[in-house]
Amino acid sequence: MNFTEKINQDIKTAMLAKEKERLAVLRDIKSKLLLEATSGSSGELSEEAANKIVLKLHKQRMETYQIYVDQGRNDLAEEELFQAKVLEDYLPKMMSEDEVRAIIAAKVAEVGASGPQDMGKVMGPVSAQLAGKADGKRVAELVKEALAK
Repeated sequence: MNFTEKINQDIKTAMLAKEKERLAVLRDIKSKLLLEATSGSSGELSEEAANKIVLKLHKQRMETYQIYVDQGRNDLAEEELFQAKVLEDYLPKMMSEDEVRAIIAAKVAEVGASGPQDMGKVMGPVSAQLAGKADGKRVAELVKEALAK
């Protein structure tokens, strides 16, 4: 079962269970997937592209949640957090920090990076390798940490 079929099946399940909030999130995912599929020439959406879409939606929800918390709007913050938790069910498995550190260390050794001035040499290949598997901000922090040693 591919990603789109899984979303469609979960939409049916949510409809039968009368879970309005979950259904709204699933429909949002489906609409974004359809938009992406129809904007391309093939009409098919790869698993990687679907994961990127869900990752982006999750990131948006978490940023909005933080804004609502900062403004004291807990009613709206709760809703955003619920939506983010639903999206987490569809996110790809993220790599552990130790796995990310190992990849960074290998890439630093490979390119011969010696200090913070070589961040670009390391960050480009590492970002490409870890796309969708690790948080970009955290990867950047770990690269800076590795190059500072």
